[in-house]
Amino acid sequence: LSFVHVISSLHAGTGQGAGIIDLPIAREKVTGIPFLPGSSLKGALSTRCYNRDGDTNVCRDIFGPKEALNDGNARASLAQFSDQKLLLLPVRSLAGIFAWITSPYVLYRLLRDISDTDVEPPTNKVPTPTSVDSCYVVSDKSAIIPGLKSGEKKVYLEDLDLKVDISAETGEWAEWLKKQIFPDQKEEDDTFTSRFCIVHDDLFSFLLETATEVNARIRLEEETKTVREGALWYEETLPPETILSGLVLATLLKDGKVSSVEQVFSEIGSLAKSTIQLGGKATVGRGLCRIRLVGGQ
Repeated sequence: LSFVHVISSLHAGTGQGAGIIDLPIAREKVTGIPFLPGSSLKGALSTRCYNRDGDTNVCRDIFGPKEALNDGNARASLAQFSDQKLLLLPVRSLAGIFAWITSPYVLYRLLRDISDTDVEPPTNKVPTPTSVDSCYVVSDKSAIIPGLKSGEKKVYLEDLDLKVDISAETGEWAEWLKKQIFPDQKEEDDTFTSRFCIVHDDLFSFLLETATEVNARIRLEEETKTVREGALWYEETLPPETILSGLVLATLLKDGKVSSVEQVFSEIGSLAKSTIQLGGKATVGRGLCRIRLVGGQ
């Protein structure tokens, strides 16, 4: 099980867009959920492996040979990387600066991924808001603000006000995700859990379209330093603090130098210890991410 924590805005693009945004991010066609292609994660880790260790048999077995595209006899790599799908979207909150939001559908998909690993899920139950204007949080210490009516509590996300529900299952999910994504946080640290929020699927779909970053970019004339004619475009990115999740799978070759699946995951884990650049627009600071691998040992 893999988690990607976005540190600087991430642009996993699809090329030219047909709408107002010239360079949109990649989204699933049916659900509209943003994702980072598995090839992007594999390519970044493969490059780091070859740069660190050289053209070794271990790198060639785990990620495939460098010349794979030109060699008709090249074999497949041992490591297989799924698309990293959006799990938690950071959105502006009136309390606590921002909130990490997810939805029942997204958590059910995560449960499905967990079932393909040796990781134990926090619970098989997923809290489901009863209406689009309600949400689940961990406790009354979360990003809650008193409403206009006496005793009323609200969560304010972007320009939306949501009624608050609290459930034990929400707390279980928040604590479990905290341990997987931020294992160095102390147990009493509620930086993550106080911001965790489960919203209705319909509201989540709406925020997926409205809460991403859209930045205007220009290109300057080299001599005059003025904007080149026609050189204005808009590109979409996933904001910092976004959390993605997916799977990393492994197989073995009879004649390979890698002797076990555990060795595959161990090598990938060592490559993912420090911040890595994913997606496009690297030269303007986009795509710095943390990677966490859970299970597979």
